[in-house]
Amino acid sequence: MQNNWSTPRRDRTKMHLQQALVALTKEKGFHSVSVKDIVQYAKYNRSTFYVHYKDKFELADDLLFTNLSALEESFEKPFKNKREVSTNLLDNNYFHIISSIYNNREFYDLINYVDTIPELHTRFPQTILTIYQERFEFKTINDLPVNMDYFKRYTAYGFYGLLANWINTGFQISKEELIKEIIILSQAHMASVKYINKH
Repeated sequence: MQNNWSTPRRDRTKMHLQQALVALTKEKGFHSVSVKDIVQYAKYNRSTFYVHYKDKFELADDLLFTNLSALEESFEKPFKNKREVSTNLLDNNYFHIISSIYNNREFYDLINYVDTIPELHTRFPQTILTIYQERFEFKTINDLPVNMDYFKRYTAYGFYGLLANWINTGFQISKEELIKEIIILSQAHMASVKYINKH
C-alpha cells in the first residue's frame, strides 16, 4: 500500500474495495476482474482506487492480510490471560476463531473457488500451522512422548481440515456444534494447551 496512515474514511473506502473484490471474484474469477470492475461495483472512481492500491494484486494481498491477521488475533485472544488450559476445561469462550470465520464468511467462502484470491489456499492453512508452531505448546494424554513438530502439524492441519469442511458445506452446522466436536477431538489426544507466543 502506498500510504500506511489510517483514518475512518480511508479504512471504510478500503473495506468497500475489498468487499467488491470478494463479490466479483465469486462472480467471474479473480483473473477476469479488472480495476474498472472493482471501482464500478464499489461506486468509486479509478483515482480513488489508486490512492489506496497500485493494482488489484495489492488489493488482494491487503484483503488476505486483513482477514488472516484477524484470524490470528481471534485464535490467541482467549488464551492470553490464562496461559495454560486443560482440554477438559475448554468451552465456547476459547474458540473466538470460529466466530471470526463465520462473521467473515463471505471472504472465507472464497476457498471454494478455483480462480480465487492468490495464495488463499496456501496462506490460510499456513497461518493455522504457524499459530500452532509459534504460539502454543501441547501436552499429550498421559505425557505420551511424541515428535512435537509432527504433532503440531498433525493437529494444525486436522483443525484446518475441519474449518475447511465447515466452509465447504456452507456452514451447515452451527458454531456451537462445530466447537463441541473440536473439543471432543482435542480431548482425545491433548491433555492441555499452553499459550507461549514465541513471536
